Amino acid sequence: MNELSIADIRARAVVAPLQRPIRTASGSIEAAPLVLLDVMTEQGLTGCAYLFAYTPAVLPALTALVDQITPMLRGQRVVPLDRQQQLLRQFRLLGVQGLLGMVLSTLDMAFWDLLGKAAGVPVVRLLGGEPQPLRAYDSWGLVDPGRDAAGLERSVGAGFAGIKIKLGGGELADDLATVREVRRIIGDRVALMVDYNQSLTPTEALRRVRALQAFDLAWVEEPVAAEDLQGHAQVRVQSPVPIQTGENWWFPRSAQQALDAGACDLMMPDLMKIGGITGWLSVMGLAHAASMPVSSHLFIEASAHVLAVTPTRDWLEFMDFGAAILQTPARLEQGCVTAQGPGLGMAWDEDAVARCRVG
Repeated sequence: MNELSIADIRARAVVAPLQRPIRTASGSIEAAPLVLLDVMTEQGLTGCAYLFAYTPAVLPALTALVDQITPMLRGQRVVPLDRQQQLLRQFRLLGVQGLLGMVLSTLDMAFWDLLGKAAGVPVVRLLGGEPQPLRAYDSWGLVDPGRDAAGLERSVGAGFAGIKIKLGGGELADDLATVREVRRIIGDRVALMVDYNQSLTPTEALRRVRALQAFDLAWVEEPVAAEDLQGHAQVRVQSPVPIQTGENWWFPRSAQQALDAGACDLMMPDLMKIGGITGWLSVMGLAHAASMPVSSHLFIEASAHVLAVTPTRDWLEFMDFGAAILQTPARLEQGCVTAQGPGLGMAWDEDAVARCRVG
């Protein structure tokens, strides 16, 4: 492991089919725009990870960014913390929010994948833990209870102990009707979470949360703009339902700022934005010190490794972007996901990648 050195990095853009579209208050995602990263070493091993681009419009920019960063890393040892610190210094004046932060975080995941493969073990073991079943919730977009009833019933039948739906596409009356019917479909024993995807003002968020509390919600996610920490804090203090946020924090300092502001009851870092596995380790320490439950956001395969070593772990979000381009997609067993290996347990299905590739 100590001898691994970076020979080259390859970035490929794909648009991968999804089992179901993701409808949000901001629009619909019909297929997943991904960038697949391969970090090749002088020793013949390759580490891989993928990032989710949200829109195909930025795929060319992301792959070009990887091409520009690659010369900075050729010949360097595969030491995730050192490489992250190197790149953070390189881009200090620019800052690492946005596309650059996504690339740096995904590179970190690929570096950890390499270390796991070199050791012949799952990454979770390098982090001091063991693969273990992690309870997962099925993550939906905006739902039409009539049209989606059968799908929601299948989610419960598959063993999911929680269901998350998105709201904010209409008025409060629409939210109430949707949540009431979804709760009826899934029953009282399944946890129900709702996500507003930053679509409300603090005042409107409180109005809606108070109206929805009767449906025994596990949390309300991102009710206001992600960067509005004071708005989140205002809602959290008065909300009868726990407030979840964190998927749009950039690197550990953002998590600390949110904690300092009292912006949430629960946190949900995103591996692609929080600094990859290296960044997650810092944030899970902050959460442990604050006794705050931590759930994952997207990236099932890698999240199963870091969540397993998170002292205050809560839920693993099941939104499967990688299934169409992986040889062995993440598996759900009795409502749980377990980390696979070696490394992060991922290998590309090259035939599927060729079919989905763009640019």
